[in-house]
Amino acid sequence: MKKILYTLALAVTLWSCKTGSTAGKSNVVDVNINLTDVKDDKVLVTVTPPKIKTDEIVYSIPKTVPGTYSTDNYGKYSEDFKAFDVKGNPLTVKRLDDNSWSISNAKALAKITYLVNDTFDTEKGTGFGNDDVFSPAGTNINAGVNFMVNTHGFVGYFKDNLEVPYKVTITHPETLWGATSMTDEDASKTSDVFTTPRYAVLVENPIMYSKPDYTTFNVNGMDILIAVYSPTGKFTAESITPEMKTMMTAQKNFLGKVNSTKKYTVLLYLSSMAKDDAHGFGALEHPTATTVVLPESMPKEKLVESMKDVVSHEFFHIVTPLTIHSKEIQYFDYNAPKMSEHLWMYEGVTEYFANLFQINQGLIDEAEFYSRIADKIEQAKTLDDTMSFTVMSKNVLEQPYKDQYLNVYQKGALIGMCIDIIIREKSNGERGILDLMHKLSEEYGVNKPFNDDELFAKITSLTYPEVGEFLNKYVAGTTPIPYDFYLAKAGVTKSKEKKAGPIFLKGQTPYITIDKQTKEIAVRSDIEPSAFFKNLNLKGGDKILAVNNKAYSLENIYDLITESENWKENDPITLKVKRGGKEETIKGTVKLPFEETETFKATDASKDKIKNAWLKG
Repeated sequence: MKKILYTLALAVTLWSCKTGSTAGKSNVVDVNINLTDVKDDKVLVTVTPPKIKTDEIVYSIPKTVPGTYSTDNYGKYSEDFKAFDVKGNPLTVKRLDDNSWSISNAKALAKITYLVNDTFDTEKGTGFGNDDVFSPAGTNINAGVNFMVNTHGFVGYFKDNLEVPYKVTITHPETLWGATSMTDEDASKTSDVFTTPRYAVLVENPIMYSKPDYTTFNVNGMDILIAVYSPTGKFTAESITPEMKTMMTAQKNFLGKVNSTKKYTVLLYLSSMAKDDAHGFGALEHPTATTVVLPESMPKEKLVESMKDVVSHEFFHIVTPLTIHSKEIQYFDYNAPKMSEHLWMYEGVTEYFANLFQINQGLIDEAEFYSRIADKIEQAKTLDDTMSFTVMSKNVLEQPYKDQYLNVYQKGALIGMCIDIIIREKSNGERGILDLMHKLSEEYGVNKPFNDDELFAKITSLTYPEVGEFLNKYVAGTTPIPYDFYLAKAGVTKSKEKKAGPIFLKGQTPYITIDKQTKEIAVRSDIEPSAFFKNLNLKGGDKILAVNNKAYSLENIYDLITESENWKENDPITLKVKRGGKEETIKGTVKLPFEETETFKATDASKDKIKNAWLKG
């Protein structure tokens, strides 16, 4: 999973499917999802069970799904749960909690029905620090227009029947097409049939229904599908495919033999940013797919940049945890999950690869790579640097560990970097962390999990004692990592650079706010203005009504933020402001708020062999 905090600090301030009529005819869970007859923004789901041998059976919809590391209670979005025998008589049902229902006289159970609400409608903010379902793991019901079918939000499982095959039939309007890595076994234009050998495979295969907008291409033997839903048609799959093909070709080249996936699907949902639309931006990985949610208001340059960031991260999850993982993941309990200790590897090494492959394949230069490393070090400092990473990982669903989850993208990636440098140094540049991942994938693999408490010893045996010492001291232990020490092994030391920051934010502190009564964008008077505001003589209390002849308010503030990210130094700019109740026009030029920031630079030529092997090996 990859979350993007998309300049949202500002927001803080600011029915009938026919199924088989007899129970127990086959050992298959037969599911019908009706996307045609949507009523009150709810979808009818009908489930025919496999043969039930007990007097009582529990049907559950997941509380948590792999890759999310959060408690989301998808069952609370389902209602009007009913159970029937073969003659259509109702059976007694008791709701046990948000996610589970107990059905009495279960041997007579012929079918269950329930209505599903979508999660996008309920989101209040960013998906950070609140109870929102992270949008890429959520669901959308927009009748006749778009359905984001993350299957865990629509389909559940019968207790002790997780290994039973599933047959899912989805009826949908002929105008909508379902993008997925699964194969539709029905030739009908209004009905799709998907089968999976067990529930876990179904959960890992999202489907997005919308007006057909997709491209396909092949990269080194892997078939790639890019599908896009853009509410206004601003973006198309074709418009972003060249950049995606370049990136995914580079990823495949970087991974080499470690990856054997034959098909991969990218589902991109672009949010309108309306109150009832998605607000949690980023992506969620699956073995053969990625679901991505971003705001449609982004300029293309920023959209492509974000796609590269999140899709590259999710794609590298093919390595871990999708290939290399512990028993907690292999035998995942959707309603009483036990978390693994090794988020440093699942998310951290994945995020490290998402950056390393870009310098390795020539997509970015050394300066940009070092800048990213420096930024991760700064971000990690804002989190608890003395908290054991393994303890945090194992308890990530609970406080105070839950609030530290974002460190998997910062310190987690830096952990991967340090291990990589140690291996490069000890092997005289011959091997690195990718070689370690190759060996672990050969040792374990998709169907052979490791024991959580044995991984460090296995890694040490495959590498060097120094790697084991690092893991025990800095990952399991509470000692902060001395990054300078490890970077110096590759001849890289601290440096300074001037860098343009965002126009309307300093860190996570906004320079503007929202007038709660008028919904107008106001310049704050309680914060020292940046060069941008000073150059235009903007004063605290000024209301920004329009920029370059486009009107702005609370309703489209995100448009202003995203468009400002494309402004260049000395660009002409015109603002309409309200000052002291009177409107006036201000004309001038853009002055970006440049700040001196820390970065790194290669300064020791004697270490060039290690550095070059690290970055280009």
